[in-house]
Amino acid sequence: MNDPETLPATQAIRSPRGIAARWRKDLVFFAIAAAIVALDQFTKSLVRGNLELYEQWPDTAILHTRIIHVVNSGAAFGILQGQTPFLIITSLLGLAAIVLYYIYPPMEHGLIRVALGMQLGGAIGNLIDRVRLGEVTDFVDVASFPTFNVADASISVSIAAVLLFFALQEVDATRTAKRPPDAGTAAHQQD
Repeated sequence: MNDPETLPATQAIRSPRGIAARWRKDLVFFAIAAAIVALDQFTKSLVRGNLELYEQWPDTAILHTRIIHVVNSGAAFGILQGQTPFLIITSLLGLAAIVLYYIYPPMEHGLIRVALGMQLGGAIGNLIDRVRLGEVTDFVDVASFPTFNVADASISVSIAAVLLFFALQEVDATRTAKRPPDAGTAAHQQD
């Protein structure tokens, strides 16, 4: 009866089992963010430590992909070049928005929690570079697509996942609205 999964979100969180369930969900959210930050910073460190600026590896792209050490003092796709203070402030505001969106109301769907954790980790990973270096290290070069890093990929994939989730929710809501009432309900309404 007091199962945290069946209670309204506010009641479920207040019960001891609800607190434990929420803590586990929060742990997943923050663990994903921490893993993204760690992987992002590790890969950027490898690139900075092993490749000179603009050096690439391998010399010839494999499947149109190569590693190249470049830096970006702007935002995605090179916009806002040299606007590091502005980008730091907007990154901090973005981090706050991600956390607030996660907390209020509590995110109950697993895909959204994972996606928000990926967004948080990606935003923190690039923010660390901006604060420490004044620019972001990028290194994945795929054909004619702008060079990116683990943080960028994490943010992009998570945004795509959130958009897909909401699109599927809309499709499901449309199907439910178009579904004819079942025969038992229709017969009961005629009585």
